[in-house]
Amino acid sequence: MIELARVHKRITQTALGQALGISQSAVSRLEKKKGTGAYRTHTLATAAAYLEVPPALLGLADRHLTGNGNDGEEVNRRRFLGGVAVTAAAPALAVLPPTADAIGEQAAALRLSTSAYRRLDGTTPSRALSEAVRSHLTLIQTIAHTAKGDRDRRRLAAVGSEAASLAGWLAWDMGDNGSARSWYGSAIKAARTAGDPLLTAYQSGSLAQFEAHAGNSTEALNLAQRARRAVEGDFPAVADTWLATVEALAHAVAGDRRSADKALTAARTGAEKQPEETPPWPWVFTFTPSKVAAARVACGARLGRADWVLSADAEVLATGHEKQRALLMLDIATGHLAAGRVDGAFSLAARAVETGLRYRSGRIVERARAVRRKLTTGSPPKSVRAFDERLHGVYL
Repeated sequence: MIELARVHKRITQTALGQALGISQSAVSRLEKKKGTGAYRTHTLATAAAYLEVPPALLGLADRHLTGNGNDGEEVNRRRFLGGVAVTAAAPALAVLPPTADAIGEQAAALRLSTSAYRRLDGTTPSRALSEAVRSHLTLIQTIAHTAKGDRDRRRLAAVGSEAASLAGWLAWDMGDNGSARSWYGSAIKAARTAGDPLLTAYQSGSLAQFEAHAGNSTEALNLAQRARRAVEGDFPAVADTWLATVEALAHAVAGDRRSADKALTAARTGAEKQPEETPPWPWVFTFTPSKVAAARVACGARLGRADWVLSADAEVLATGHEKQRALLMLDIATGHLAAGRVDGAFSLAARAVETGLRYRSGRIVERARAVRRKLTTGSPPKSVRAFDERLHGVYL
């Protein structure tokens, strides 16, 4: 049945595998068992949803698609939604028959598209994505204008908030801080319109993170406090851990080592207690101790603490996508500079710049220039001169 539905919809085994979170060869084995052997029910359930096959035809009860099963099924549902977004779920959703909850279906489709753009961010220049995301926001606004009830307007406002936050992230990566700040502000307003305290807290925390990286420590700490007040103490553990790292960076930018260390300790304790917790929102991933270590490296770079940076440099370079690793390389380069290792610092910085140029990331290039400004010697070594030549004339 799965093979028939896949062929009918002209979907490759590779694309179906991405949607199910398994390999192409695993899809082939799934299709060729011909009724023998055991099948994992959550794999069948996600296949049924993706291919729009009634679950009963695969021997499943409807409950496998409702999200009311065990925790493993819920985690798989999240992974499936992300996979569907990447493999172009919008065309599949477009052929669904109309139902009484048309706005709900539209909101789900729009949210899937936003998830797809988020996943593309790790492998695609932000400049290539930004126009598509702005068009996506226009579509959300157009559909929102057709909503007649408060409930529908709130749901679409939440979708718009998520997309505006992504637009802010892309603008930040392009080095357009003014637009980034504006988009994040719009995301907060839309989240409030949606009446979703957790979404409001997340967007406030995202703007706090931006302001901390921009060097505005007071504003960042104020926004972090607003994020906590938005949920009135009912903050999920993973969210609390993430926000603690944002606060730590803000303290580090202000030069307050003691407060930064205290916030990082709280974040590390939170991450160790719930490393496998399913994120309470679809916009962040599980916050692991490795991510806390990356935050400590970033704080150490701002504080000029080489020991903070170099103690976890190998661990943190295994986290995040390529653009995120480039920013971490620049933080580590700052730690090498603080330790007097000039050649090592600019070897790392040069690698980060190559990533920044490949993805046309203004944020990475400007951070690299900030690292260069930390070295004030009148006769720079050869590695620094080569770095200067590479950056000369670069405008993004």
